[in-house]
Amino acid sequence: MINKETIVNKNNKFVVGWREVATLPDLGIDDIHVKIDTGARSSCLHTFKIEEFTQNDELWVKFWLHPINNNTDIEQVCMAKVADKRIVRNSGGDEQLRYFIVSTIDFNGQRWPIEISLTSRDNMAFRMLLGRTSMHGRIIVDPEASYLIQSKEK
Repeated sequence: MINKETIVNKNNKFVVGWREVATLPDLGIDDIHVKIDTGARSSCLHTFKIEEFTQNDELWVKFWLHPINNNTDIEQVCMAKVADKRIVRNSGGDEQLRYFIVSTIDFNGQRWPIEISLTSRDNMAFRMLLGRTSMHGRIIVDPEASYLIQSKEK
């Protein structure tokens, strides 16, 4: 495996494979497997239940997810302020109204805020997809590689 010090290029972009492991510390999500998808405009996170609520006159969501691929026994509950609600066209061409939140993503110490839509990814291999707007100016994707980023040691 390559550590983060060896994969930063001259433009301060770092190389990732087409799949990686990241954390979403603002949401308390550790070691989520992420598909890096330059074909997708926005990032999304698997949720199987979403509830709206108001806090300090702002719209928030409470949402449930299965953070581990192929494991529906483990559930995690998260809460976040809603940044936006908008229509997203999925890879099958279907349109869906989705909640968008902002959260920090962390690839072994490389951190920045990203916008994430919440949707069911039950039929998908990865619980999270990182779209190109979240990569802009930060990431170069090597489509032949996987898991270049080492997980943080616990």
